Amino acid sequence: MQMINITLPDGSVRQYEKGVTSMEIASSISEGLARNVLAASVNGETWDAGRPILTDAGVKLFTWNDKEGKSTYWHSSAHLMAEALEALYPGIKFGIGPPIDNGYYYDVDTGDRTLTPEDLPKIEDKMLEFARNKSKYIRKEVSKTEAIEYFTQKQDEYKLELLEGLEDGSITFYTQGNFTDLCRGPHIPDTSTIKAVKLMSLAGAYWRGDEKESR
Repeated sequence: MQMINITLPDGSVRQYEKGVTSMEIASSISEGLARNVLAASVNGETWDAGRPILTDAGVKLFTWNDKEGKSTYWHSSAHLMAEALEALYPGIKFGIGPPIDNGYYYDVDTGDRTLTPEDLPKIEDKMLEFARNKSKYIRKEVSKTEAIEYFTQKQDEYKLELLEGLEDGSITFYTQGNFTDLCRGPHIPDTSTIKAVKLMSLAGAYWRGDEKESR
């Protein structure tokens, strides 16, 4: 059994088995803390709380009270929205779906269909339905070839364009439920943390801000 040293923000050092997750560290401190952890800093980089830690590391746990916790929660909510959109509107294509200061958005191409404000309650209901499935956000490292094959089969040219600027060894997919996306993460442990959603608005946008992009 190989042990690693985990240094907490107060300077204390605890030993854990190699491969321990930030969520397991939280559980060893208090179950109440573990219920509220959304993500963690591992040597200064924000990680999924369920990602194994393989070396000595400084770890800080993030909850809703931390900017990083809110950002992770909103990013995961964007992925949940994308899963709902894909279920409701098969063939929809996705650009990027980042968190922003007070929530999140997702760039989407709905093809011949135009979404209206009247569609939003239906999307919210589908999001909450999927949230109750308690689907885990699963991180997977993939090769560039594998990523290109996946999005070629899915016929999503936006993701293929994003892949052009990425290199082998730096590409990860995240899957929750029936939705898989090209994503660096991090994400919350599972969808059950998302208890409420409210979609506020729709807006038109040029792909990558370029008005010459006609897709």
